[in-house]
Amino acid sequence: MSKMADVAEIINALRDAASTINTLADDLTDLFSYSSRTPEIALASEKAMSLEEVRAILAEKSRDGFTAQIRDLLLKYGANKLSELDPTCYKVLVADAEVLGDA
Repeated sequence: MSKMADVAEIINALRDAASTINTLADDLTDLFSYSSRTPEIALASEKAMSLEEVRAILAEKSRDGFTAQIRDLLLKYGANKLSELDPTCYKVLVADAEVLGDA
């Protein structure tokens, strides 16, 4: 492999690592900011969704190739990232995300 190919490979690995670190930082921010807020009381007949449940569902959809559509859904509900989303919007966001890819 040439020196330039080696350098390109290292740069790509660094970018991947930076992306992973950024995601981890966002997750930690979400975790600590969510735990410091008072959770909203859900109706007796409905169980409120947790941030972790929503994140898991969206992560699966993202792995299925719907990352851009998920980002659009977050914007639709007034957030740039999941941690900024009002918890009262979790169920409708998940409902919209679950139909991604259905024809």
